[in-house]
Amino acid sequence: MTGAAFDLVRGHVREGRLPAAVLGVATADGIISLEAFGATGSRPARVDDHFRLFSITKPLVGLAAARAVERGLLTPLTPLSSVVPGADPAIQLRHLVSHTAGLTEPALDVAGGLAAALRGAGRDFAPGSASRYSSIAFQGVAELLEAATGSDWADAVREVARDAGAEGITIDEAADPHDVVDAEAEGLDVARLAANRHPGAGLIGRAADLLELGAALLRDDETVVGSATLAMMRRPLTGDIPRLEPYPAERGQDWGFAWNLRTRAPGLIDQDVYGHAGWSGTEFWVHPTAGVAWVLLTNRAVRPGVDPDAIDNAVVAGV
Repeated sequence: MTGAAFDLVRGHVREGRLPAAVLGVATADGIISLEAFGATGSRPARVDDHFRLFSITKPLVGLAAARAVERGLLTPLTPLSSVVPGADPAIQLRHLVSHTAGLTEPALDVAGGLAAALRGAGRDFAPGSASRYSSIAFQGVAELLEAATGSDWADAVREVARDAGAEGITIDEAADPHDVVDAEAEGLDVARLAANRHPGAGLIGRAADLLELGAALLRDDETVVGSATLAMMRRPLTGDIPRLEPYPAERGQDWGFAWNLRTRAPGLIDQDVYGHAGWSGTEFWVHPTAGVAWVLLTNRAVRPGVDPDAIDNAVVAGV
C-alpha cells in the first residue's frame, strides 16, 4: 500500500530535489508506513529525526486555541484588542486564524521580536474583506491563548499533542532538527526565527508525532478536540472574498479555523482534505473520507519538480 508515494519521494531524494526526507502514512488505527530517505550533509535521515515544521505550527496552535474555545475562555469573536490595546477592534480571533485580519506581514525572522512586530503592523485591508496569508496573525492567536489560559502557547500545544500520543512536538532547539539547507540563501536567519519563538512557524517535530495526531483526528474520538469543535474548525471562513497571493482563488482552497481546506483544489483526487504545509517542504494532510493522513518532513525551501499534489494522490489511491 501507498508504495507509489514512497517511490515519488525516494526519487526526489535520489535526483537531488530533496536532501533529507521522512514520509509517513496513517489511518485511524495508527501508523501504517514510515520511511526515511537521504541525508543533510553527512547526517543520514532517520524516521525519528526532528525537522522544523514551519507553518504546520499554525493548525497546532489553532487546536490549542480551539480547546480554549471549548472551555469558554475564548470565542471566534474575541477581539485582538482585548490583549493588544490599540489594535483594530474589528480584528477577531476568527480573522487571525483564517488569514483575513489584514495585517501587514513582517519577515519570519523580524528583528525586535514578534510582540513589537504585531503592535507595529499596518493594515493591508479591512478585517474579513480579503484573505492574504499571514504568519504574524498567529502571534495574535498566541497572545489571546496565553491571556485566556495563563499558559505559554507552546505548552498548550504540547498538551494537545501529548493527548494524541505525539510526545515530540516542541519548540526546544535541543531536539536538534535537520538544517534547512538553503535557508541562508533564501534570506532566512533560522537562529533569529528560533529566538522569536514564532507561533506561526516555530515548532519542531517528528513525522510520527504528526501521524499520531492525524490518526486521532481521523478517529474523531475527542482526544484532541470535540467532534463539534473539529467540525467548526473545518468550516470555511473565507467564502467568496478575494484571495490574494500567494494563495489566489484558483488554487482551490479555503481557510478554516487555522486549517487549510483544499476542498476545490483542481489537482487532487480527493478534495475532502484539510491540513497544512510549511516553508521548507513539510506537509501534513488529513483525508477523512479516504481515511488516511500523511506527513512529509524535509528541509529545502526551493524544490523545483516536487509536486505535493502528486504525492497526495498517490497516498489516497494507494490506501
